[in-house]
Amino acid sequence: MKQVFRYLAAPLLGAALLAACARQDASPQVPAATAVSQNASAPGFPEGFETGTKTAYASASVTLGSGSWTLNDALLGNTTADPKTGTQSARVRNSGMLSMNFDLTDGAGVVTVDHARYGTDASGTWELWASANSGASYAKVGSTITSSSTALSTASFTVNLAGPVRLQVRKTDGSTNRLNFDNITVQSYGGTGTGGGGTTSGGKKFLFDASHGELAGNADWALDVDAGVVPRFPTPAASGITASTSESYWTAALSSWGVALVKLGNSVENLPSGTAITYGNTSNPQDLANYNVFVVDEPNNLFTASEKTAILNFVQHGGGLFMISDHTVSDRDNDGYDSPAIWNDLMSNNSVQANPFGYSIALTNISETTSNVLASSTNVILHGSQGNVTQLKFSNGATITKTSGSQAQPLIWQGSSAQGLSNIMCATSTFGTGRVFCITDSSPADDGTGSPGNTVYPGWTEISSHAPLHLNASLWLANQQ
Repeated sequence: MKQVFRYLAAPLLGAALLAACARQDASPQVPAATAVSQNASAPGFPEGFETGTKTAYASASVTLGSGSWTLNDALLGNTTADPKTGTQSARVRNSGMLSMNFDLTDGAGVVTVDHARYGTDASGTWELWASANSGASYAKVGSTITSSSTALSTASFTVNLAGPVRLQVRKTDGSTNRLNFDNITVQSYGGTGTGGGGTTSGGKKFLFDASHGELAGNADWALDVDAGVVPRFPTPAASGITASTSESYWTAALSSWGVALVKLGNSVENLPSGTAITYGNTSNPQDLANYNVFVVDEPNNLFTASEKTAILNFVQHGGGLFMISDHTVSDRDNDGYDSPAIWNDLMSNNSVQANPFGYSIALTNISETTSNVLASSTNVILHGSQGNVTQLKFSNGATITKTSGSQAQPLIWQGSSAQGLSNIMCATSTFGTGRVFCITDSSPADDGTGSPGNTVYPGWTEISSHAPLHLNASLWLANQQ
């Protein structure tokens, strides 16, 4: 029997509808001609130092997820004093180095490195160096970086070299104090695009928002949650995912979605709480211009004016936006705003364009399984590479209302509704050169796994169409089909 009462939201919420939740200043516009380059992740990256073993500082090579590296005056540390994401990070002392023993054949665009000082050691300095001749010679990239915190922070470097490229991380202060390095990301330089979603070779980059209360109440709308904290890079590292990897490789309600995208050759990241949503800010390693698709599943906090500008500019210049709402009166954190109100605020109260996508989210609450699907054999979201979509099940969701004559394209309606401008359950749209997909219930994406103590439900597998719908829409947003 269908469970109607899904997540219990934050305490003290008196509205009966809330107990029936689904499972679970302005920045400048970036002209398309000068937008940040958009490239695919290099194979095997990000490198999280989770595979391989090296317990001594003596120079030796070790096989990591991305390939063979030589660690000189460096080891793989797994103690409580080693700042890390996951179980290990590289620890370097004196004038030690981390050196790739393989070439990035598609070159290197933007490279990011997480860094921190070890334990109670003093601060230290380090640099990134790159070779364009298979290691015969190297040149410094960017500025010298100081690691002064025991918490990992991210340094970003613009390499922009065609292949072959090798990289080195060099500790430069020469002192015995130790530094840790983790989560090295490399964007290939095989193809350069403009704005979000530019033309690239290889897989695409998906960013899942966790900065707007997606974990509020009993929800778990992220790729991975570790002890209540959402990491930028899910752990274990994505480089360990194979065709047979289970979604339980990561722990959160969207892990099935993320693992499936990685299996298709793409890369995925969370945007952790406290991280800014920007577009065109080269000092932010998680700036939207560095990604192809931005996924936001049931936000519980309003976007700021600058965030709304960033999101809309991202889409306008080629990015893909995956919007997920829940039903009306689903405010999980008691701040006065639920996801329908938050999405409507983005679309109606911004400095870029009013009603940019040609629809709004109706303040409704429906539960039903529908087969009222658009009859189109050529629609790649309904009939794409990941399968056919014939049904959709809502477990307390809202609906979409299309503006007459707008560019929005409804795909699925309530079962008893005419295929018109209202009672829509999911739809696509375009804005500028970008694409948008909107579904107004969070239940279908829920894979039934989450943090200890959270009650989640397997919407991802409850209806056979749910996974194909989300994956086809993801690939369409990324211009992969």
